[in-house]
Amino acid sequence: MAEERTGEILRKTAETEIQLQLALDGSGQHQIDTEIPFFSHMLTLFSVHSLCDLKVVAKGDIAVDDHHTVEDVGICLGQALKMALKEKKGITRYGEATVPMDEALVRVVLDLSGRSYLVYNVELNRERIGNFATENGKEFFQAVANNAGMNLHIDLIRGKNDHHILEAV
Repeated sequence: MAEERTGEILRKTAETEIQLQLALDGSGQHQIDTEIPFFSHMLTLFSVHSLCDLKVVAKGDIAVDDHHTVEDVGICLGQALKMALKEKKGITRYGEATVPMDEALVRVVLDLSGRSYLVYNVELNRERIGNFATENGKEFFQAVANNAGMNLHIDLIRGKNDHHILEAV
């Protein structure tokens, strides 16, 4: 019987309290509450399309700003991914996906090398989608890459609608 590839992270800071559970070999089951509806929507899409099971409960100082919550969830997701992959035996180290979402087209390439690096070539027009500051998309992926030990390249090929662009990312 194969060993479970899961990670569970609890993070409590002065600004946030995050509980995150990740099961890599899941079926896309999800329970997400970040207090930031668009961000919760994006994490739900990640779970559904990756077939990873994901549970996230995040409480943060969103009355001040959504930055801490978004970044800390990224930290937790990166740590949980690293924990779930263990020694990375039996995985394909490199991955690539080009994803359309209506008029938007995005390419994401990653290397689970253990070395953190982010290239984020995504230009957005709106400052906010709901109560999600679009600048925090980059902060989220920087936190994931840093904490997972992942080399991550995200390139917007084309797109006009920021919602669609971020869904494709």
